[in-house]
Amino acid sequence: MEKNFQEEFAQVIKFTPPLYKQRYQFVKDLVEKYKPKKVADLGCADCRLLWMLKFCSCIEVLAGLDISASVMKEKMHMLSPLPFDYLQPSERSLTVTLHHGSVAHKDPCMLGFDLVTCIELIEHLEESELKKFPEVVFGFMAPSIVVISTPNSEFNPLLPGVVLHRDPDHKFEWNQAQFQSWALEAARCYDYSVEFTGVGQPPKGMENVGFCTQIGVFARKYPQTDGSVQYEKPTEAVYKTVFKAVYPSLKDEKYLRNAVVNEVIFIAQNIKRHLMSKHEEYDDDPERKSEFQPSVDCFSDYLGKLVVDKTMEPFVNGNEAYIPLATIFSFPKVNQLCGTFEKLCKLIAGKVPLSSDGSAVVLSTEHENE
Repeated sequence: MEKNFQEEFAQVIKFTPPLYKQRYQFVKDLVEKYKPKKVADLGCADCRLLWMLKFCSCIEVLAGLDISASVMKEKMHMLSPLPFDYLQPSERSLTVTLHHGSVAHKDPCMLGFDLVTCIELIEHLEESELKKFPEVVFGFMAPSIVVISTPNSEFNPLLPGVVLHRDPDHKFEWNQAQFQSWALEAARCYDYSVEFTGVGQPPKGMENVGFCTQIGVFARKYPQTDGSVQYEKPTEAVYKTVFKAVYPSLKDEKYLRNAVVNEVIFIAQNIKRHLMSKHEEYDDDPERKSEFQPSVDCFSDYLGKLVVDKTMEPFVNGNEAYIPLATIFSFPKVNQLCGTFEKLCKLIAGKVPLSSDGSAVVLSTEHENE
């Protein structure tokens, strides 16, 4: 009876969304929960998980490691910054690096990570590699959190076409008891706790089979300090870096300056257009025009009070529009980018046309109506 039940489901079982997307979403949910700044994906293969994680605003360092350089090189271009990233730099810094090497080896470039993911990795390891894996990940790298996923062999009879293993490259596939026994022993040896879960729900009535993909989430029990670092830390690199991308960031003054200059000019141009439209309304009324357009001397009276007095009106004098920097600084985005009025002045110096005293942006109005 049970055999017929399994055969029936083997013909119809299908995961929505696909199982790999469920695994990636599981990792993304963990990132959103714990907000790690540095994340490493061991066995990153085609880099799809790294690509998804690069959009998580808390992450500042992403690293991938795989034994196959060719697979990474084929897809690594999708981790490069896009033109939009340069046009709209993020407030956070982000560096993405891909390394060629084995998870059975230790390399100092993998130290200091908050979260390490091993998604569908361990079943590809030879027995000798699997023996070294716990010390490399839990003992040497020692991140705060480790996520390991692997196929649940108890689910295999429900999958069409699976005879022994789901992939010809798999060296083994564990049932739930085998995975939990291995995970609990690794956690015990290296002072981690572990919780078991998974993705890929079994059909109704077969809950005892467990998830299609079983997952262990390991959390380090004690914060790592300089005095508690175990094992030798090699100083010699054994991995080969095959890709590195540093994303434009507002933490880099070059990109911050560009962003501030563009925003200042954008605001000044819009204020100028508003000024000119008002100016045209008063052209036939000399009395109102003089009220609207104060003299340069009147404007000078405000000098020295720009930081505290943000009510100063922009004005037109001859063929030039004057937009006080204090007014521009009061705009939320400029204020957020610069923080202080002094920094605004420093960032736009030499990049934006200013009045002789440096207190206002000066724009020509000669071609405004052409």
